[in-house]
Amino acid sequence: MAYVEGRVVHDADSHLMELNDCLDPYLSRSLLERYHQTADFQERLAKRPDEKAHAQARHADPEFRAGVAENIMLRKNLDAHGAFLAEDRPQALDLMGFASQLIFTTHSLGNFGLDQGDDMELCYATASAHNRMMTDFCNVDGRLLATAYIPLEDFARTRACAEEAIRIGAKALMVPSICPQRHAHSHIGLDPLWAMAQEAGLPILFHVGGEDKLNPTYKENGLPAVRDFHGGDDNFTSVSYMPIPNAVMQTVATLIFDGVFDRYPALKWGAIELGAAWVPGWMRAMDSAAHAFLKNEDRLQKLSARPSEIIRRQFRAAPYPHEDTGWIVANAGEEVALFSSDYPHVEGGRNPCKRFNDSLRDASAREVERFYCDNFIDLMGAGLAKELHRPAHLTAA
Repeated sequence: MAYVEGRVVHDADSHLMELNDCLDPYLSRSLLERYHQTADFQERLAKRPDEKAHAQARHADPEFRAGVAENIMLRKNLDAHGAFLAEDRPQALDLMGFASQLIFTTHSLGNFGLDQGDDMELCYATASAHNRMMTDFCNVDGRLLATAYIPLEDFARTRACAEEAIRIGAKALMVPSICPQRHAHSHIGLDPLWAMAQEAGLPILFHVGGEDKLNPTYKENGLPAVRDFHGGDDNFTSVSYMPIPNAVMQTVATLIFDGVFDRYPALKWGAIELGAAWVPGWMRAMDSAAHAFLKNEDRLQKLSARPSEIIRRQFRAAPYPHEDTGWIVANAGEEVALFSSDYPHVEGGRNPCKRFNDSLRDASAREVERFYCDNFIDLMGAGLAKELHRPAHLTAA
């Protein structure tokens, strides 16, 4: 028995749990040496020096593997089935009962901080290495949809990186929500990227990890340190959780006001693992801003519709399971919200469908269907093969 039965569910957020040497086969020797010297890599290696050997031994243990089915939603991170072994991921998808999964990196979400540095050669090399790693992992099964990371710092390199990602089979292009160092996301120098994605029928995605982080001074309150739910201080607490959507709100508003959404009306955009409780108020705030400055700004007069209407047309967001998804749907519109499991991360919980179903108990059947299935199909465009839209074997209870 699968975790989900009798419904077509597309998962807008799942992850590969890369091991420490995941990018090694994809970088030249000189670039590999530079990558290994980054603070991000050194910190991770210091914290998890035996990660690979331990994880491989655990998944090679017959007794451990015998418990895969009954623990499919219970085992997390490196213990999860298909977390890093590509050959196991299709079975994991079968056991979950999902029609498809968008696959994101875990440790490369912020491209190791290189976008904010000076070594653009290494910045784009690690992004390319990540993209080839992701597509190689997902090539084992067409239901696994690889996301590619595209830095935005250098216009020519960005174009080449996206061209390669599309050529090797990426199904979505992930960009950071944090502003590039020297230009806005809406700069016309990035138009070739948006045009390429629209022509290919692939969405542009933002994901947690590429956003502005909490100013650490907020932690200096004179009180004992607050640990995150992993027991350390690497992940989110209640305070550091709050600014997660700030960058994506500013970035997407700028893209809309500067006309990028209108110049590429068939291009879809998604905010993944950034929550969605902020979306309804943000939509209203953008409408208010457009109204307040309409007389003074030609760009606002040229918009094809109110910002909230453009959002419903082109933008999708994945709520966290602890958010009130029913309220989000009621106030943002049925077109916006997407299901996500965050598999195999702990943050996704062990029964996300129950939490979402409870929240959606007053929603219409159409709204529920859009949440679990239709909005994802709309977001993914050509990135999701038509035969995967509504597989017949998943619709019968």
